Order: sequence, then structure tokens, then C-alpha cells
Amino acid sequence: MNKAEKNVQRDYKKGYPSPSLQRLPLYLRQLKLYQREGVEKASCTRIAQDLGLISVQVRKDLSMTGIAGRPKVGYNIDELISRIESFLGWDKQRKAVLVGAGALGGAILGYAGFVEHGLSICAAFDVDENKIGTSIRSCPVYSLDELERFVEQNQIVIGIITVPQSVAQFVTDKMVKAGIRAIWNYSPVRLSVPSNVVCETVQLSSSFAVLSSKVKSMLAEERKTGPA
Repeated sequence: MNKAEKNVQRDYKKGYPSPSLQRLPLYLRQLKLYQREGVEKASCTRIAQDLGLISVQVRKDLSMTGIAGRPKVGYNIDELISRIESFLGWDKQRKAVLVGAGALGGAILGYAGFVEHGLSICAAFDVDENKIGTSIRSCPVYSLDELERFVEQNQIVIGIITVPQSVAQFVTDKMVKAGIRAIWNYSPVRLSVPSNVVCETVQLSSSFAVLSSKVKSMLAEERKTGPA
């Protein structure tokens, strides 16, 4: 186990700042752009300038992976990409199941980018008899009654919830009982899970609230001064 992996294990319960974790994919995308351009090394200053961030913040975020850049030289691009992917767990494929094969669930099943991030959604589950036995984006749809058996047989760790708010906790409980250890929740409700299960809720409404507020302010300013 390397130093970065030990740090991840040691800090599991206290966790890392969510904003820092959310910026790592942004760095990864930029680093892969450098890689395609033939760039071998990059400093925090360059990364920060290209992404519109602050150099000190970039250095702090990247330090979570256990890597250290060289003064006046920066980071080796290949090594930094490898460290970030390893830190995020994207260097290994993890199997997941999805419950809720509706419009949102179907859209998630259709997103090919998850494979690049080490996530393979191998089955979907629903209670709609018209969907059970069909496939969405080549992903088979099973009855929710088969969830526990499937999770156990295929050693699934991650569960994705795309069901209505009213049944989200019910589905969560079924996932936990089946042995799911990590839940990615797209339902707009706070879920209750045991201490040995991690849960991340996608805040779509919160994100849109920020966008909507900025649009309102922008339009109000334009009414005063005219378009930029």
C-alpha cells in the first residue's frame, strides 16, 4: 500500500472536503488535454491559470493524492493523472446496479462516460412489468424482487437510485439489506443509511438554484446598464 492509499484509508471517516474532491475530475480533464498536446510537466500555476482557479488551492487539492510537485518544474503529467485516478478509484472497474428505470434512469444508463471513471452499471431494476425483461442501452431490466439475489451473486458494491422521493428510502433499505455499501442518490430526499454505508445525493435543484440566481442578477444588471 503506497502513501496515498494509506492516507485515504486513515482519513476515511473524517473525509475530504467535497469542493476539493469535486475539482479533481476538472484537473484530470485538463491534464489529459496536456497529455494529448504532448506536454510532459505542468505547474500548479499553469493548471490554475488554464482553469481560472487559484494556484494555492490547486496545490492543496492535489496534495490529497499524496503527490508532491517539484519547485520550478511542477508535476509529471502521466504520474499525476495516475495518482488522481487511483485516489478516486477510477483505475479499477466497479460494478453498480440502478433502481428506477424511468426517464432519468435511462439517461444515466445511456451515459458512456461512466466507464472511463471505472463505473460499470450492469443491471437495472424496476417494479413496472412493462419494463421488466427488457433492456435499456443494452442494460437488462429486472424485477426489484431480484435485487438481493443479483447483488449477492455479482458482488455489487454501488447502488444508484433514480426513483420518486416517496419510495427512495424503501429502495435504500432494500439495497442495504442486499449488501450495497455505497449509494448514489438522484432522488431529492435525505436518506437514512447505516454507518458502514456511504451515501452521496446529487443536488440538482441546488445547482439550478445557483444558476437561476445568477441569471436573475445578470438580467437585472442588463436592464440597468444594457447588455455587455
